[in-house]
Amino acid sequence: MYVGRFVVVGPEVSAYRVSSRSFPNRQVTSRGEDTLTVGPTPDAPETDNPYVSYNCVRVTDEGTVLGNGSHVDPVAEKLAMGYPARDALATALLALDYEKDDYDTPRIAGVMADGEAYIGTVRRDALLVQQVDEPTLVATYEKDTPVAFDFDVESAADAAATVYDAEFEHAVCAAGIAATEDGYELAVENGDGR
Repeated sequence: MYVGRFVVVGPEVSAYRVSSRSFPNRQVTSRGEDTLTVGPTPDAPETDNPYVSYNCVRVTDEGTVLGNGSHVDPVAEKLAMGYPARDALATALLALDYEKDDYDTPRIAGVMADGEAYIGTVRRDALLVQQVDEPTLVATYEKDTPVAFDFDVESAADAAATVYDAEFEHAVCAAGIAATEDGYELAVENGDGR
């Protein structure tokens, strides 16, 4: 089954995966200790598509944000300003709305903050934001309403590997986030040693 990009959000461990038929030549790269970015691989064809490159994980002093596009940054900024996690998600998703591409692709995101987790999506027909107590998945296609996900992992590396290897079609790259005593650890899985 092809579900497109997806997040799995939980109170302690979360992950994001890029699945793509149209733009498979992408990877997740680290930009310091607090940001992971999705972007083209060195051998990727040039594109002017605004949805190919974006920060997929941002860590702030107030929590961490993950998602499938440019909305990750405003969610992180609102969170850093002291907005409650639910409000930071809802405000940014509502403001940016779904992606205006050929598929009306939903925006999906999650927040981990202070042992709590929230998941959200904005689709053409709905804005959904909810607190979750167990790992929960939402995807851009087919599974665009949050649903529980079997996610028995503890580390960021295991989270990234698990979603990369999940039985959904066209895995491209993934990121994992885990809460630690000192903040958050991040991990990258690009599938082929990238």
